[in-house]
Amino acid sequence: MSKIRILSDQLASRIAAGEVVQRPASAVKELLENALDAGANRLDIHIEDDGTRLIRVADNGCGMDQDDVLLCLERHATSKLTEDSQLDTITTLGFRGEALPSIASVSRLSIFSRTSTAAAGTRAEVRCGILHDVHEAGCACGTIVEVRNLFANIPARRKFLKSKRTELAHIEEVIRSQALACPEAAFSLYIDERKTLDLPAASLEQRLRAVCRWPDEELLAVEAAGELTVRGWLLPSGSPAGLLRLCVNRRPVQDRMLRHAAAEGMQGLLMKGQQPAGALLLELAPELADINVHPAKREIRFRKSGETHQAVKNAVAEAVRLQQERLRSRLFAVPKQEDKNVGAKIFSPLQQEICIAEPPPPFQEKFVPPPETPPSSAAASRPPMLLEPERGGLRLIGQLAKLYLLCELDGQLVVIDQHAAHERIIYQQLRDNYQQRRPASQALLFPVTAELKAEQADLLEKEREAVAALGVEAEFFGGSTWLIKTLPAVAAHLPPQEVLADILDGLAAAVPEYMDKLLASLACKAAVKAGKRLQAEEMLKLLEQMGGCAAFSHCPHGRPVLKMFSPQEMEKWFKRA
Repeated sequence: MSKIRILSDQLASRIAAGEVVQRPASAVKELLENALDAGANRLDIHIEDDGTRLIRVADNGCGMDQDDVLLCLERHATSKLTEDSQLDTITTLGFRGEALPSIASVSRLSIFSRTSTAAAGTRAEVRCGILHDVHEAGCACGTIVEVRNLFANIPARRKFLKSKRTELAHIEEVIRSQALACPEAAFSLYIDERKTLDLPAASLEQRLRAVCRWPDEELLAVEAAGELTVRGWLLPSGSPAGLLRLCVNRRPVQDRMLRHAAAEGMQGLLMKGQQPAGALLLELAPELADINVHPAKREIRFRKSGETHQAVKNAVAEAVRLQQERLRSRLFAVPKQEDKNVGAKIFSPLQQEICIAEPPPPFQEKFVPPPETPPSSAAASRPPMLLEPERGGLRLIGQLAKLYLLCELDGQLVVIDQHAAHERIIYQQLRDNYQQRRPASQALLFPVTAELKAEQADLLEKEREAVAALGVEAEFFGGSTWLIKTLPAVAAHLPPQEVLADILDGLAAAVPEYMDKLLASLACKAAVKAGKRLQAEEMLKLLEQMGGCAAFSHCPHGRPVLKMFSPQEMEKWFKRA
């Protein structure tokens, strides 16, 4: 007698349900997808307990007649695919015809549905996979699906569910993600008859702010068209949790490659431990993405993954660049067209004696020594220096705690971290010089000896070109001794042995981002330190160099360089509001 038997339909449905319906949130997701595929723009979700007692999704979609209501309860019955070739060009959220039968096999499921042309609707009830009742019923146009006693016939599955708070959090996350993918539809959530979420139809930015609870946060606008369209909004500084929601062709997905591309595009803005946060929506031809790779349709594969990664990275990087340009135009005036050939006047007429036409030399700690005598009465009587005052630029107030530059801009207080600002400037100079293989080096008056380990000497011989591109020239002297003849100009005041050791340690890291980390480390050590009192000319020069830097709002390690305090915030501090 054969040992192999064909499973009963009921048992097969329960097994399939284990892949599709893993927890109450999975059922909510499948029901929302069906409603949106039906053209609904209003969805009301009611949850009782943790979702196992009741899940009710009501929509105003096209509805179904009695024949379709019965067919939708059959496995692999769908209106979204009619031939094999359509599987490669899927444009709907659902397509397998497994969701409703799987849910119905592990619960008591009721469907109320009516089309706009029908006088009455249809009600059908299924209990643990068995059809119990079908009859006409009065209902509004659209569809209502009620799921009661979820996993009633699989008590083991119920035992593995988490706490009520956790399960409800998963349900809410599903609704928020789907609402973000379809901002033109309105969503509302009721938990135990209490309304906990209300998302009216809105623009993508408005929906993102409502979903992520960022009503007033400054966001990066991402917009790129082409074979792959990318749009969205990102939090400039990211977040530790990395709350980046991804949607591809209106489908919420999880994809490590897209997250990595977003992080690459935001390089320089994210501190260690921070991840991109916000939302990115991708639109591309259906045949360029395979969504049929996961039972719950959470994962996706791209047929041109390398090009997709680069397109997302470029779109995010361009958003960062535009944000920096907007901030630059707000803080620093742009020279007039007629001034470009003669050198722009960066400061007010009172300070024309320190104007410069050429780019400034690297700013170093020894640029101007601290004054040994008190300032003259004439200098003390000068009004505060201005940076392009006639164009609404920064007004320099002074220095606080030997670390922060205080400025005024249109009534706002602007606080600038002098170390972070100078660190970004030096990093950008080092990076540009390295990429162009034109190091700005400074010869030492007397070569300095350095004792290197055998592995360090071997690495120096192997990476001599890279070391030279960083502005360091070293020659073998004998034994384990090397002579250091030049250093990067921005790091000329640092101990030569320390600079060479840092470079060799960075080159030995053998990770893709090692060079950026190495340049950031050099910039950090070369930058003006906290506790350094700056003269007015030094502060103005630092501000000018910030205005000429490609990205100046964050240091290479992702720390913010500046912070603005609005008049409203200050009025609130002093109870003047």
